[in-house]
Amino acid sequence: MADLVNVDVDQARELVAQGALLLDVREDTEFDLGHAPGALHVPLAEVPDHLDDLAKDRRIVCVCRSGGRSARAANFLLEQGFNVVNLEGGMTAWAEADGELEAESGEPVIG
Repeated sequence: MADLVNVDVDQARELVAQGALLLDVREDTEFDLGHAPGALHVPLAEVPDHLDDLAKDRRIVCVCRSGGRSARAANFLLEQGFNVVNLEGGMTAWAEADGELEAESGEPVIG
């Protein structure tokens, strides 16, 4: 089995620009407060239930708040045969690098 690859924010942005899916595995309340535009939201505990919603031929960039939960999701997806990487530092790093954010309502924040 391949080892999980961690990418930084710049690498993640480039992958997404090239067509990768940004998979946000945070909880509903975290996602609603602030997330990257276009991110698919599937909480970590629900990832196994959504395998059919993910394409094995499309790169996936997993993200959470700081990188721990997304690493668990990414490792699981690797075991299932997906082409996946983990965003090191998560949405915290994304926001610190002036990554674009949107929220369900109000000013987006990473909480």
